[in-house]
Amino acid sequence: MITIKEAKSKAEITDFVKFPFDLYKDEPNWVPTIINDEVNSFDKNQNPLFDNADAHLFLAYKNNRIVGRIAAIINWDEVNNQEKRKVRFGWYDVIDDIEVTKALLEKVYEFGTKNQLEYVEGPMGFSNLDKVGLLTEGFDQKGNMITWYNFPYYITHLEKLGYVPEKEYIESIFPFANVKPEMFEKAQELIKKRYKLRAADFTKIKDVMPYVDEMFDLFNYSYAKLASFVAITDLQKEYFKKKYISLINPEYIKFVFDENDKLIAFGIVMPDFSEALKKANGKLFPFGFYHMLKAKKHSKTVLFYLIGIAPEYQNKGVTAIIFKQYYDTFTERGIIDCIRTPELAENTAIHAIWKHFDPKINKRRKTFTKNL
Repeated sequence: MITIKEAKSKAEITDFVKFPFDLYKDEPNWVPTIINDEVNSFDKNQNPLFDNADAHLFLAYKNNRIVGRIAAIINWDEVNNQEKRKVRFGWYDVIDDIEVTKALLEKVYEFGTKNQLEYVEGPMGFSNLDKVGLLTEGFDQKGNMITWYNFPYYITHLEKLGYVPEKEYIESIFPFANVKPEMFEKAQELIKKRYKLRAADFTKIKDVMPYVDEMFDLFNYSYAKLASFVAITDLQKEYFKKKYISLINPEYIKFVFDENDKLIAFGIVMPDFSEALKKANGKLFPFGFYHMLKAKKHSKTVLFYLIGIAPEYQNKGVTAIIFKQYYDTFTERGIIDCIRTPELAENTAIHAIWKHFDPKINKRRKTFTKNL
């Protein structure tokens, strides 16, 4: 018999966060989270995403043992402003028992129906900066801190329950050796002169911070036309500053300004923390922090997390300026591999900027949907 309980207390939410540690304990490509960080992300008093969203966390039990989890989420900005009558599900993990998946999803349906919503989509988080999509290809590839890992049977469960694919995301990898500076070196100088642009590099996070709000505004502006985009609010900016900026080397944040010192493009790259997270195994203390710090300073693999360009500059070669900045930084740091984190398959503009580096798609993921 399967029993579903809502996780409400801190102890229950901790059980919710720790379930994948048991499920994936023998899977070398799964990358653990930091337990306390994830528990805190579900605290309505700490995470401002709850100002515009509601969520319920559910655990499935069988023979008094946890066998699955799911989060049922409503992003009210999406429902009210974009008129998408959608309930989301995320943090979906189960043993290979379709009845467990079915029982968990019933709770999502109840939540959606109670709020007069029309369909369900997932897996996805609260916002566009959360993890997204079920892995559909690349199960033999190591995960990272930006993505969820899952077993192939997750797809089978959803398909048997009547779900169909909604959005597709691709991930790819290329060796830094593929990057030839002659592809962009001369071009970026011409583009800077033509449009009176300047590039900015940083060595200290404190020098980056005055521009972070403007960067998030540009992120909202540059991605606004994508069908799945929900803008980041001012309160969320503060939260993401605290949550993410400290994890990024200041040298990996690149800005481009116009002649009036207005930010018109940015790039954010992160060190690959996957091995450090595996060694930390969910805990920063006593040794996890050391492994994370070591990876931050010495990882030879980097993850391209975000690139944003103001729409009026999007076909004017501004990426050449950013690539030149990263080329110099990566050469100095001895970077070996570059990973592109999930990008919407429909976002052809972003894919086009990478084509000269001959990236190889190594993972695909999808969200799945069903009418209520």
